[in-house]
Amino acid sequence: MSDLTLTVMRLGFLAVLWLFVIVAVQVIRSDLFNTKGAARTAQRSAAPAPAGAGRPPQGQGAPAAAAQQDRARQRRGQPTHLVVTQGSLAGTTVALQGQTITLGRAHDSTIVLDDDYASSRHARIYPDQTGQWTVEDLGSTNGTYLDRQRLTSPMPLQTGVPIRIGRTVIELRK
Repeated sequence: MSDLTLTVMRLGFLAVLWLFVIVAVQVIRSDLFNTKGAARTAQRSAAPAPAGAGRPPQGQGAPAAAAQQDRARQRRGQPTHLVVTQGSLAGTTVALQGQTITLGRAHDSTIVLDDDYASSRHARIYPDQTGQWTVEDLGSTNGTYLDRQRLTSPMPLQTGVPIRIGRTVIELRK
């Protein structure tokens, strides 16, 4: 083999080795700080509804359409999204679509908190039977605070009232 071929092979191997190191560092960084997972979760939750989602399906009768409009009128005064106002995820918005929102360090949480004071399954926010949003601490070590008061039982949420989990503050907004 010529010296030129050997040098090109060495440089190619070195480039592949550095590429591997860079990819490994990015994977470790995203696992530690969950930068990609939190962004994906926020984007997925805040995605707009598909076209025609506000219209009743074909073949749905007038009473069902009227009931759907009544529910829409009741929801007009209700909060529409959850906003992280302080902490490492400040500015993150999650659309409220009637599903339970889990908060914690676990990777399967709706909002993954990168906070030393958060438990893996810290708290959840869910709509009760009346449509009112409720926050519940899930037995966390450091507690969940609703407007400076530590939660001991599920409490109804009001728009603009801060929920504090460690250094992270979350609010319901219209």
